[in-house]
Amino acid sequence: MSEAAYVICALTDIPSRKAAGFQLAVVGENGAPEPFPIVVVRWGHQVFGYRNRCPHHGSNLDWEREQFLDPNGLRLMCGKHGALFEIGTGRCSDGPCKGDSLTPVALAVIDGDICVTGVTLVEEDEDLPPEENRA
Repeated sequence: MSEAAYVICALTDIPSRKAAGFQLAVVGENGAPEPFPIVVVRWGHQVFGYRNRCPHHGSNLDWEREQFLDPNGLRLMCGKHGALFEIGTGRCSDGPCKGDSLTPVALAVIDGDICVTGVTLVEEDEDLPPEENRA
């Protein structure tokens, strides 16, 4: 059995050296949907994914909508307390949670699309009541 891969966007939807946030939902242990906000950073042909949650207080990283990177564009930055995270590892290099790390999200680039792997996402039509699922 192969692992599921869920397309979240095309590689070209995120410019190189930029980040984008996605509001996803995973199937929780009890079967109910649970929020799964992530941030994806594209660096050339590489992509890095993390939960959009600072380990310091659990707040979202984006200090303004879709603003995830420090002013130099070289590290992820938590807008609440200024913690800085290395893009390639998610490790906090400066700030109140120095030494802690962001939670990685497994990504793969498949046929030009950025895909989330290693989790079971709630697919959009699964959120609708059964009568709204029908075409």
